[in-house]
Amino acid sequence: MARVLVTGGAAGLGAALADAFAARGDEVVVADRREVSGPHDALRLDVTSEADWVAALDWVERTWGGLDVLVNNAGVAGGGRLEVCSAQEWRDVLEVNLMGAVLGTRTFTPLLKRQRAGLVVNVASLAGLVHPAGMAAYNAGKAAVVALSETTGHELAAYGVRCAVVCPSYFRTGLVDDLQVTDAALGGVMRQLVAEAPLGPDEIAAAVLEGLDRGDELILPDPAARAAYELKLRDRAAYDETMRRQAARLHALGGDPA
Repeated sequence: MARVLVTGGAAGLGAALADAFAARGDEVVVADRREVSGPHDALRLDVTSEADWVAALDWVERTWGGLDVLVNNAGVAGGGRLEVCSAQEWRDVLEVNLMGAVLGTRTFTPLLKRQRAGLVVNVASLAGLVHPAGMAAYNAGKAAVVALSETTGHELAAYGVRCAVVCPSYFRTGLVDDLQVTDAALGGVMRQLVAEAPLGPDEIAAAVLEGLDRGDELILPDPAARAAYELKLRDRAAYDETMRRQAARLHALGGDPA
């Protein structure tokens, strides 16, 4: 039985992951800045707050005496074309999506090293591997989470600690319900892609746990993510052409903001 902390666990993929771990008999604490309802233990945690992370570590040590799985899942959607996305929008996206994972990892690393065991799971996105137009802030943050994850795995391997990064494509989630972006054209595209996605969070969560059980360090939990990444690796020219066609469609929708 593993002891698992899931950030951003009040809804969406975080809630689905918490339920999936618990269904296997694991002990789960859900951490979120929103109120958490459900059968799991809950912590109030703003992933951008170092003080909140210290409090979460204290709770884990007092309650469980250790941690087996840290899931850095909390995230926000955002972005916009290069000259439309504001500097504040960049900061907001990076503060949650990147620094949330950074703070969680650095807070729990001493504990994991002392245990000489553990698993860090960072939920990034396909956008961390392939980079559509209009999403520079989101792409950059998620790509940084991929880099953070690889570095974490290398740095902590000698202590028996593993790290995996999850990179799903679009799936049905409430992440875009509160989407507020200056670039209205991008916002419309993102909402449509989420609404039309074939998979929901429960299916993604099940695929994530299967990947973790295999020991995968990079988990592409849905066919669309695997196909897009494979195209980039196999045929860079075709990948670039696909991305540029997508950029042209976004321009046609939003006009030239310059």
